[in-house]
Amino acid sequence: MLEELFDIKNDRRLSMYLYRLGFGMWLLYLVLGAPALRPYLHYRQECGLLSFVLMIFGFTASMVYDYVHHHEQYEMKKKWLFVSYLVLAGIIYFLEFRGQGKLIDFNWLLSLL
Repeated sequence: MLEELFDIKNDRRLSMYLYRLGFGMWLLYLVLGAPALRPYLHYRQECGLLSFVLMIFGFTASMVYDYVHHHEQYEMKKKWLFVSYLVLAGIIYFLEFRGQGKLIDFNWLLSLL
């Protein structure tokens, strides 16, 4: 039974499970903002990030299925996957290096123009 679950070319279940886990983590992120759960507030950022990561992995798994079975939908989703990976990389970078003075100097981009 589980060998079919990881056949993402012919089975959409894994992508649906990842989406559902991501949505559940997002709900947990919202709940952890409540005043009654203040002792667990330090887990809120991790839940939000994990929600975003799980939803992007679910989106990636559904794209493999669409590439095989629905190529037109794949071409449309390909652009959004690239944008979501860029946003995820930016969020992780700025969360990790925000207060450490290790930000990238983007002045070299101006020299390209």
